[in-house]
Formats: sequence, structure tokens, C-alpha cells
Amino acid sequence: MDKNNNVNLDGFVSKYFSRANLRFNIHNLSYLPRWIIVMLDVSVLIIAFFFTYLIFRGTGLDYIITPDSLIFVSSFISVNVFFFWVFRTYSGIIRHSSYIDAVKLLFSQMAVLVVFLFFNFFHELLFGTKVFLNTALFINIVLSFCGLFLYRVVVKQTFELYFSEKGNNKLIRAIIYGTDANAMSVANALKFETPSRFKIVGFVDKNNQNESKRMLDLPILVQKKKLPTLMRSVGAEGVIIADKSLTKEEQLIIVDQCLEYNFKVYNVPLISNWENQKEISQKVKNIEIEDLLERKPIVLDNKSITKQLKDKTVLITGAAGSIGSEIVRQVLSFHPKQIIILDQAETPLHHLCLETEAVVSNTKIRTVIGDIRNQGALENLFSLYQPQVVFHAAAYKHVPLMEENPSQAILTNIRGTKNLADLSCKYNVKKFVMVSTDKAVNPSNVMGASKRIAEKYVQSLHLRSQRENHATSTKFITTRFGNVLGSNGSVVPLFTKQIAEGGPITITHPDIIRYFMTIPEACQLVLEAGAMGNGGEIYIFDMGKPVKIIDLARKMIKLAGFIPEKDIKIQIVGLRPGEKLYEELLNDTSTTLPTYHEKIMIAQEIQEEFENLHVDIDELIDTANQYENDAVVAKMKKIVPEFISMNSAFELLDK
Repeated sequence: MDKNNNVNLDGFVSKYFSRANLRFNIHNLSYLPRWIIVMLDVSVLIIAFFFTYLIFRGTGLDYIITPDSLIFVSSFISVNVFFFWVFRTYSGIIRHSSYIDAVKLLFSQMAVLVVFLFFNFFHELLFGTKVFLNTALFINIVLSFCGLFLYRVVVKQTFELYFSEKGNNKLIRAIIYGTDANAMSVANALKFETPSRFKIVGFVDKNNQNESKRMLDLPILVQKKKLPTLMRSVGAEGVIIADKSLTKEEQLIIVDQCLEYNFKVYNVPLISNWENQKEISQKVKNIEIEDLLERKPIVLDNKSITKQLKDKTVLITGAAGSIGSEIVRQVLSFHPKQIIILDQAETPLHHLCLETEAVVSNTKIRTVIGDIRNQGALENLFSLYQPQVVFHAAAYKHVPLMEENPSQAILTNIRGTKNLADLSCKYNVKKFVMVSTDKAVNPSNVMGASKRIAEKYVQSLHLRSQRENHATSTKFITTRFGNVLGSNGSVVPLFTKQIAEGGPITITHPDIIRYFMTIPEACQLVLEAGAMGNGGEIYIFDMGKPVKIIDLARKMIKLAGFIPEKDIKIQIVGLRPGEKLYEELLNDTSTTLPTYHEKIMIAQEIQEEFENLHVDIDELIDTANQYENDAVVAKMKKIVPEFISMNSAFELLDK
């Protein structure tokens, strides 16, 4: 019988008091009610009082001199509870205790000490006797504070121990690059995050000025060689970049060094920019390719942009696209009177409409579903809303698709632009800003050639207005830039999707290079160029250094935590129709002029007479309506002599 009881007892203990079950119970433990915390604190006070009493009893001295010891003890506890309430020492969550809670406890105990010292002084002054021994009270207060603080530390450490869950989830050993306030805040936040993702093993000071010092009881590491060497010496698997003083170039060096040796790199925004301090581990993310390709923030001439857009009616075509939607967002910040967002894509236009409606603004948003090829619909729009500024971002832009459908490229990119430009002149639009592409320079495909013809047409309208001395004529401005990160059809989202699927990453050619710019950066420059333009200019943007696509793919694979060619294969599939190895921002006969903005230049290109050009364009549109591809492309090559097809069925037309 006893044996059975022992077996049952062992089973009960193993079931309810095992490490796994204790961890489960602690995880599911809610916050203690405040009255329980107060009761725990009172228990500590009683124990401290008892020990003080025993200490002085052993020395032959009495802690309490008055015969009314019960009243004194009750008063002592009551005054403590009162100051607990005053300083709200019970309001904090014990397992999240910080130095603030320690300070509150210290203040409450010092207040109790001061109250009873004054009471003892006045009692002796009035009645000639003390109530208690001052030294004993002081020691009692010290013991009380130590006890109150100590049990909070014990509870905090207990929760940290169990919440670490080392048995279930392997923590990522990481160092934090930085020793400033932001880095310390990140480390402190990650240290107490539950469930934990990282085990912080130290800090790195880029200036190597704090050797042998510690922060948050963690060492400040000295970087004598490359960062990977230091990480290997402390057993770190990754680095969290938290130093806000790092330049983009310094950050790139760190990333390149770490990726070379397959160390993980994480990025974290400034603590001040965090919206939710509770989801800290979600803020620390793998550094992304966009973080590396972004350059210095663009400084805009907000005064001139505001002058152009404030209290104006602005029409934005292609508003549902990646460029158009960002232009809408940025224009909205300059408080125009109303924005007309135009696109033929219903669903993304609806999503944009919901997004803009959520923004608190006095700007009216007019949503129009329409096709820029439909002149009648555009005429009605211009007549109804009388736009003063037009940002024209609507276009077909996918090179291979336009090689197969050249007529559609003509009807949208050329006829659509012509419709908008003509109506802008008719309805006295102040500025017409066209979004073009670097593929319009020495075009090798139908899409690029169609955009170049559209550029020519808006330039010819400006030239005609100048010669006719129209004081109120529309100022036509063209902006030209390369690929943008995150746009529809960009290689970055494609590579991201392919990596998520386990590969392979498909690249058209190992030597292909491209310029990249972020969508917000490109749209900022569009607004700036629109503000500074006087009409007839083609603005080209500083795209930075060109990027080799195969190098971009390898870096993205490493950033995702994989090894190129081992975990994720890179497959060369050959150039697509109309694709060339590199893009240009200027043709061979063009030069540039600087502007007041270092990232914007003016391309000086030969402008053609409207009288001749518009006849050719009308003939091209008529041909496109017949859907005779060879005839369409042949006519385009006549208008744009530098249009030489590459890797395309239309190469025969160049012979």
C-alpha cells in the first residue's frame, strides 16, 4: 500500500512540478492583482521588522521603547502601506521591474524613515521619552528596502530563466553594432523580450574608445580586424546594426564583410520611430536589399513644390501603379485643393482610394476609372475638374510584352500621352510633368521607342508654344530615370519570390547591369523637377552606381540566409526580346546641364518641329489601329532613327 502511495506521489510530482510543466504554468500566468503585491510587500516588512527586533534584542537594546508596541507595529505597517500608495510601488509588473521601481521603493522607505524620525523627535520633545530606537529604525528601513527590492529581482530573474526557453528554441547569438543610446535601448529591449529571439553577447564600438568597459553587464568588444573575425571570437552568429551614426558606406562594408562569411545581418529602426514597444523582435529584421541600395535622403525644395501644388487641382494618371500611387501620397502632403486619380485598373485604384481617405486632409480626392486612350472621356474629365497640374505616369512598361504587342504600346504610350498633352494645352494646364524611362535613350525595344516618341511630342508642343509666344501656354516637363525598387516588374520582388520558393533565381545574362532607385526617391525627384521646370526640359536623375544583376541576386540570396549555387541556384535564361545589357540616360548626341539640385540634370536634346512630328505620329497611330506589327515598328524607326532592335524579331527591319 505504501509502495503504491509512493508511486502515486512520484507521478503527481513529475506531472505537476516538472520543468516543462512549470515553464508552461509560468507562461500562462497572468499579472498578479495589486492587492497580492501589497500583501507580499507587507510580509517582507514584517520579516524585516522581526529581524531588526532580534538583532537589537541580542545586543541588550530595545527596538521599541514604548509599552504600546502593538500600536507602533500597526502604525509602522500602515505608514508603509500609505507610502506604497503614494509612490505606487505596487503598480509595476514584478517580472518587468526596472530601476524606476527601485527608485520608487527607495523613496517610499525614506519617506517612512523621515515620518517616524520626526514623530520620535516631537514625542520626546513633548513627553520626554522616545517611542523607539532611531538606529534600529534606520536598520529596519534598510532591511525592508533590501527585502522589497531583492524579491522583485528574484521574480524577474526567475521569469527570465523560464522565458528564455533554451530547451525549445535556439537563440541567435548576436552582437550589437553601436554603443550609443539607440544601441543600448535596442539591447535592453531585446534582453527582456518574450519569447526571446536573440542572445546578446556584446557591443561593438566603431571608434574603439570604450575597451574594457561594459554596458548592461555585457562587454564592449574591440574591433582590431574585420568584423567577422571579432564575431567568430565570441561565437556570434549575427550582428544587429543599431548605430544611428553609421553612414550608408560604412553599413555596406559591414554587410559585405558579414555576408562573405555567412554571418546574419539585422537592421533595426530608431527606437524613437517604434510605434509599438511590445513587438520588439518584429522590429529587428534581416537587412534587405532596399536598405543597401538606398542612398542619402533627398533634400527637397519644399517651398517651390508647395508653391506649385498648394490649393491647386492636380491630375495624376496611372495613379494605381507603383510610381503613380507614390506620387499621389507625396502630392497629398503638399495640401492641394483636390487630386484626381486616374487609372483603368479598378481594384488597385480602389485600394489607393481607401488609403487616401484614411489620411486626415482637407484635400478632395476624386477617383476616376478611365483609359487615357479614350479622348472623349479625358475631355469630359478636363472640362469637369479643370486640372492645373498634370503628372502623367500611365504607361505600358514591360519590354517583352510590348515587343509582342507593339500596337498597344503605341496606342497607350504615344496616343494616350498625345491626348493628355493636347487637352492640357486646350484647358490651360500650368504644368505637365511626364514620367519617362532610361529605356527611351537609344532604344532597343518597342516600349523604349514609344516613350521616346512621347518625349518628342511633348517637347514639340513646348517649342510650338514658344514660337507662338503664348504667355499662358502649358509648361511641358519630362523626367527620365531607370529601374525602381519594388515596382511592378522589378527584379527585386521577382528574386524575393523565387528565393521564397527555393529557387532557382532566373537571370537573363551574367553581364547585365541596371541602375536602381527607390520608388519614394524617384517620386521626390519627379516633384522637384516639376517645380523647377520652365518647360521643354528633359530631366535626368542621378541613379548612383550601376548594379550588376547577378551580384544583386547573390547578395539577396545571402541576405535571406542561403548560400548561392548551393542552397539557391542561379539560372541564366538568355536575354528577353528587346532587352540590352545596359541602360543609358543620355544618347550619343546629348549633353547635360546642372541644376540647383545635385541629383537632377537637364538633358540637352534636339527638339523637333511640331508640324512635321505630329503628322508622323498621327500616321503611326493610324498604322497601330491596323495592328500590323512590322509596319508599326518600321514607322517608329523612321521617327526615332536611333531605335535599333536587339534580340527581337524586328531586327530584320534594321537591315
